[in-house]
Amino acid sequence: MAKLILSMDGLVLKEIQLLKERMSIGRKAHNDIQIDNMAISGEHAAVVTILSDSFLEDLNSTNGTLVNGQPVKKHFLKDGDVIELGKYKMKYLAAPVVTDEASPYDQSALQRSAAVETVAATGAAALLPAGTSPVSAAVPPLPSAVIQLRSGSNVGHQLQLTKQLTTLGKPGQVAVIAKRPQGYFLTHVEGAAFPTLNGQRIDTQARRLEDHDIIEIAGVKMEFFLKN
Repeated sequence: MAKLILSMDGLVLKEIQLLKERMSIGRKAHNDIQIDNMAISGEHAAVVTILSDSFLEDLNSTNGTLVNGQPVKKHFLKDGDVIELGKYKMKYLAAPVVTDEASPYDQSALQRSAAVETVAATGAAALLPAGTSPVSAAVPPLPSAVIQLRSGSNVGHQLQLTKQLTTLGKPGQVAVIAKRPQGYFLTHVEGAAFPTLNGQRIDTQARRLEDHDIIEIAGVKMEFFLKN
């Protein structure tokens, strides 16, 4: 799990686990991360975490937000990035990568691995149904996808979903579509008004998109398409 290390003048104050998809930062008590200092706006910034990725957004704060010494409005966080809010700093530590690599002392696991490699080397195709190749049996790649606007001044315009995270909406109501091996996921990021998916208001949890789903955000309808 990713976390933030809050410090001031080199003194570590606390360690904050990013337990929620959206963690708000600010001076007011309702924030997930409260920093009671007049240099910090009531609602200063937010960190949104989708699966293993996190990004920071400044919420039009009075004194601004820096990452690694540079002012930002939106920033995709990388391991070791330092967020600065006034005199306070928060170091972002990404979640550790979990691997299936066996311990060097797990001899049975090593033997199983060796057995699998032997089968592969001697003709794994024999284990597949007739007419099926090893390539076709693999997990299919994620198809490309687009969003097509169904209302508004740019009706008909298409947006290719090529980025890992695509932002939708406008200040005050923002959502993102995350591109993952399992599919495309819609998540609310900012604003009191939540997007709708096929006419139903979504909550704070990521929702997987299906072909021809209708999204409405900030008064604009759009359709999600999978491309063959």
